[in-house]
Amino acid sequence: METSFAAVHVGPGEFEVREIPLPEDIPDDAAIIKIEACGICGSDLSGLRPARNPEGEWGEFGGGRGPHIMGHENLGLVYRVGKAAAQKWKIKEGDRIALEEYVPCGACEYCRSQDFRFCGTRGGEIRYGGAPLTLWPALWGGYSQYLYVHPNAVVHKIPNNVPPTHAAAFLPFSNGVEWGFKYPDTRIGDAVWVQGPGQQGLGAVIAAKAAGAECIIVSGLGRDKHRLEVAKLLGADYTIDVESEPDPVARVLDYTGGDGVNVVVNVTGGGKGCVDQAIAAAHKRKCNIVLAAAGKETLALDSLPRKKIQLIKANGHSYDSVELAIQFIASGKLPMDKIATHAFPMSRAREALEAVAGTGAPDAIHVSILPEV
Repeated sequence: METSFAAVHVGPGEFEVREIPLPEDIPDDAAIIKIEACGICGSDLSGLRPARNPEGEWGEFGGGRGPHIMGHENLGLVYRVGKAAAQKWKIKEGDRIALEEYVPCGACEYCRSQDFRFCGTRGGEIRYGGAPLTLWPALWGGYSQYLYVHPNAVVHKIPNNVPPTHAAAFLPFSNGVEWGFKYPDTRIGDAVWVQGPGQQGLGAVIAAKAAGAECIIVSGLGRDKHRLEVAKLLGADYTIDVESEPDPVARVLDYTGGDGVNVVVNVTGGGKGCVDQAIAAAHKRKCNIVLAAAGKETLALDSLPRKKIQLIKANGHSYDSVELAIQFIASGKLPMDKIATHAFPMSRAREALEAVAGTGAPDAIHVSILPEV
């Protein structure tokens, strides 16, 4: 029987490398891929923290999952594919594909629209990187050598010439496309302020630049020096260290000639006062403020000026945004070596998460798990 080694998440910050059988038979409309790289999302950092339930218990709580294989930024080569799946996805053995984290039902009101990411199946959403080992065939996460491709999986093809650790950034970049371009309707000549230079914020810079933004400003903390430098390489015109700059809003207004910004993308992951600052820096005519990863902030509505200001709560990405992100990466025009900074074998999964969290290897931006023990 063929098997797959996988780093199984068994508790807060705890992983066990286990050998899991590959299914001998798969449905005709399903597939198995051999993982090349699995990117680590900021949401994966919950794997370092205790489960949050009243009893503080892990296991049956943990989102109802118990032990599971993490990893939802999955990229790999088709290892086995059913005839119906090959026809449906236009793939064959040896092709490289990437999977979105969602496994939609394909029939509900959300799936019949462009919002399939809101679909819930089996009485609870199936998501790569989150399904328990008890759900057949257990191989639902990318911290593994092999991954099961569900018949309803959302599949994208990726050129084989792109280095795996570069291609694995397709999902955070797709969020950047969605939040930095689609949600705010960024247009030629706009001024854009990206609050937070993480992998998704950098994706927003890429998208805003491609959309024709005239001025792009990126702000971050002192420890984000390397990320802010990369933002400049991606097309940012100005960067701000908010820890050393006493008045970021004044700096933004200065950079925009006093006009302010048309678009703000908040991907701070919990910044303080960033929404108020976005409103204060809003363009004198209109501004779309995308709250993709804002902190717990309270907004006084009477502080809103007489401008066309939209506060947009962002959620996930669309199929089209993933396709655009793949095109950006495959173009060879991005400094991906500066973005795909670290890769770890599955046996060092905790170290990989700590690098993303900023408590481990320094200057990490996008980090991948490789299918090595």
